[in-house]
Amino acid sequence: MLKDSDFFKSCDVPGPTKEAIRAIILYKSDVKNTDSVVDIGCGTGGITCEFAQRAKDVTSIDINSEAIEITQKNLNKFSLGGNVKLIQDDGANALKNIDNIDIAIVGGSGKKLEEILELIDLKLNSKGRIIITAILVDTKVEAVNKLKELNYNPSIMEVNISNGRVLNRGIMMMSENPIAIISAKKH
Repeated sequence: MLKDSDFFKSCDVPGPTKEAIRAIILYKSDVKNTDSVVDIGCGTGGITCEFAQRAKDVTSIDINSEAIEITQKNLNKFSLGGNVKLIQDDGANALKNIDNIDIAIVGGSGKKLEEILELIDLKLNSKGRIIITAILVDTKVEAVNKLKELNYNPSIMEVNISNGRVLNRGIMMMSENPIAIISAKKH
C-alpha cells in the first residue's frame, strides 16, 4: 500500500482516499491482474495508483482538470501509469465511450449517480464489481436504491478509521475519512 503522506495533494481536489479505506476497497474489489478498472471521480489518484499496481488497465475520470494533473503527478511519483488512461470529462459522458469494465469505482458522480450506475450496468462484464464510496447519507441511499433497481444485491459497510495521537495526559483518537463503501457484483 502506498502511504497517504507520499501523495501530492491540493486544497481544491479531494483525496487521496485514506490508506486503510483504499485497502478495504481493494479487498472488496477482488482485483485480479486481468481486470479492467474504471475510477470515476479520481481526485488526487489514490485509488487509481493502487489499482494501477494490480489490474491490467485503469481508466480514471474526473471533470476537474487539476485532479487529472495531480493524478498524473502521483502516477509519475510512484513510477506507475503505463496501464492508466486519464480522461478529463463528466463521468457519465466519459462512460459512454468505455466498454468491457470488470471493476467500476465511483468516488464522485457530479449529481449523476443514477445515470452513471445505469451506464456501468450496461458496460460491466459478467461477474463485474461496482464499488461506490459515499460520505453523504443521501448518496448512500441513492446508491443502494439504484443498485437494487438494477437487480444487484448491494452491501454497505460504514467505515470510520481512527488514528491515535499521544498527548501528555493520554491518547486521543482522531477519526479520518468516515465513509460508506457500497459494493455489488453483477449476477
